[in-house]
Amino acid sequence: MPPAPGAAVEDAFRTEWGRVLGAVARSTGDLDLAEEAAQEAFASAVRTWGRDGVPDRPGAWLTTTARRHAIDVLRRRRAEAERVTAAGRLGERVESGPRDGVPAADPVAERVVVGLDDAAWDLDDPDGDLLRLLFTCCHPALPAEARVALTLRSLTGMTTAQVARAFLVPEATMAQRLVRAKRRIRATGMTFRVPPAALRAERVEGVLAVLYVLFTEGYDAWAEPADAVEGSAERRALADVAVRLARLAARLLDDEPEARGLLALLLLQHARRDERVSPDGVTRTLAEQDRARWRHDEIAEGTATLEAALAAGRPGPYQVQAAIAALHDAAPDAAATDRAQILGLYDVLLDLTGSPVVALNRAVAVAEVHGADAGLSAVDAVADEPALAGYHLLPAVRAELLVRAGRPTDAAVELHRALALVDREGDRRLLDRRLAALPRARST
Repeated sequence: MPPAPGAAVEDAFRTEWGRVLGAVARSTGDLDLAEEAAQEAFASAVRTWGRDGVPDRPGAWLTTTARRHAIDVLRRRRAEAERVTAAGRLGERVESGPRDGVPAADPVAERVVVGLDDAAWDLDDPDGDLLRLLFTCCHPALPAEARVALTLRSLTGMTTAQVARAFLVPEATMAQRLVRAKRRIRATGMTFRVPPAALRAERVEGVLAVLYVLFTEGYDAWAEPADAVEGSAERRALADVAVRLARLAARLLDDEPEARGLLALLLLQHARRDERVSPDGVTRTLAEQDRARWRHDEIAEGTATLEAALAAGRPGPYQVQAAIAALHDAAPDAAATDRAQILGLYDVLLDLTGSPVVALNRAVAVAEVHGADAGLSAVDAVADEPALAGYHLLPAVRAELLVRAGRPTDAAVELHRALALVDREGDRRLLDRRLAALPRARST
């Protein structure tokens, strides 16, 4: 049985929005016009599919409808430009009399519809349009926060209000952020294209970084008490959106193993989302999670995706992080985790990134393999890194290792430091619980 028209439009919105937007943006170079045309196409689908039936190729129908709207708008703009130009010429003739010859048409008005004939629209290249749109939204000339917002707005069809709620900023602030990003695209003459080979690796890294930021925003929300954190549902949904976009990137960038590595990492981590927070709103560590409630179909998919990425023989940071996540997910319980192999992978990851956060995570792995004192030494080696200043997990990790080393009084000091820095409610509750469990915490 074919889907009902309303359901078909909703399904098409989820799967075709970015393709329709990308097709119009590629041909017009105008992201605002592309959004207007895409919105009109979906509105037209709501009006007509119930009457005429759902077309065999909904995406092509929507793209054609959006294209026609864009052409109509551009033709109206050209006509208006010609009227203004004609009025100006009439004024000149009134002031200075007739001139010989006929002035050439206004070049801007003439160019406005160039390339918009039917032959210029390749309806069989939807993936190419998506890829061009993705690279444009993640262009390094745009501020990082604008890249994230524009990617959500353009590739998923989220409204400005929805994007604003997800990032806990006023809608007006997000609207201005998007307006500035689009203005920058126009001002710098960015074209909707896949970057040339010389820039490809750098730009792919930027695209994947945007998707990872999106996922992290959403995944962190799964470790928060949903009833106590503003915009929790919208923020959690970002993780699903990021996974969907990572699938898209892995398919479109099929010669980039790091794109597969990112998808594997997101799947392997997101599979644990239902166990990230306890019923009383406390963040759960991996050791505390019920692994039976992890989503094992996603773990299987993530593992297979990782194996395909590694087969290319070009390992990168996302692949290594995914390999670490896979070892955690494969263990039937925390005690059975292959800690030595995880430590070895952190050594590789630290060599690849030089990240102080990676070094802190490595210190935890050192403690698991070589004991708490060795872990504390590894933590102390990175404690003065500027990137870790104000990072609540630095004193939180020290506190955990001090407890293992039999130094609860020192651990309490570190827990108080962590509580002064923490900004996530689930983590705050976890730290409170650890502090309350220390024998001397109440007197410190």
